[in-house]
Amino acid sequence: MSDLSTKYLGLNLKSPLLASASPLCESVDNIKRLEDQNLAAVVLPSLFEEQLELDSLSVDCDLTRGSDSFPESANFLPDLHTYNLGPDGYLELIRHAKESAQIPIIASLNGVSKGGWLQYARLIEEAGADAIELNIYSIATDPAVSGIELEQGYIDLVRQLKRSIRIPVAVKLSPFFSAPANMGVRFDEARADGIVLFNRFYQPDFDIDHMEVTPNLTLSRPEELLMRLHWTAILCGHVRADLGITGGVHSSRDLIKCILAGARVAFMTSALLRNGVQHAAHVLTELDRWLEEHEYSSVQQMCGSMSHGAVPDPSAFERGNYMKVLSSYTLRANVFND
Repeated sequence: MSDLSTKYLGLNLKSPLLASASPLCESVDNIKRLEDQNLAAVVLPSLFEEQLELDSLSVDCDLTRGSDSFPESANFLPDLHTYNLGPDGYLELIRHAKESAQIPIIASLNGVSKGGWLQYARLIEEAGADAIELNIYSIATDPAVSGIELEQGYIDLVRQLKRSIRIPVAVKLSPFFSAPANMGVRFDEARADGIVLFNRFYQPDFDIDHMEVTPNLTLSRPEELLMRLHWTAILCGHVRADLGITGGVHSSRDLIKCILAGARVAFMTSALLRNGVQHAAHVLTELDRWLEEHEYSSVQQMCGSMSHGAVPDPSAFERGNYMKVLSSYTLRANVFND
């Protein structure tokens, strides 16, 4: 049997497969079931900045302002006192999970400003979390706010958080920066311990029958993995921070590709929701079989062997690949037939 162990955020993990934030990680019983299927760690569902602000009563009036004239406005956000257990319940989940499970517990903070983050980051650390994943989810709707301002705000937030707590911090990177590689390096310079590629942005849909903007959540598809492989392979070797991939990881082949690109770990959720948590054990069994067939003694031995700096022709990750992809498509003989 090959050595499936890896190291991520300074944590020794039994495998490179982790459970990302989802309803599967909302209870201690579920976390223990994930552990039984050999998942190496879990990321708890995010504690949102809006919850922290509401908890300190700083935005209570903002959430209700205008509700008289627009009754539906109060429905845009869930009940923030109870969503994901609320701030106090979140800390209790961390404590109980640490008492009941042996695998690392990674907390998740979701937001864009300093707000109450620093205070709760310290409380999360005190509750026993092994690390924090910083899920920066910002919708820049103000045309007056420049990309430079947004980027610097993110970097400042990571720096301040790293100065405030001792446990490792991973940053979940957005795919929509003009220069993702540069942002990865800047987060690395801000002392982020890990960089996760990429955050999935959930876009609202239009209900044209009721003329409403409605929430729309879809599970990930394997095709989404390609963009993540691309930028992980480019970042590999340029940052000290450990790299992780989330979004589009559905099979053992997907997991293998992530490691070859340079990711220390890959996060899975959609495949577990579709196939059941036992799918994780199957994926890891297939990973072990692939390693033996290709004469790798360990996961760490293969990590990054297909990254930008390791492949013979790095143009595969650059503009040269654009023309090759376009020319690879062949028209079907009957495409113009009536």
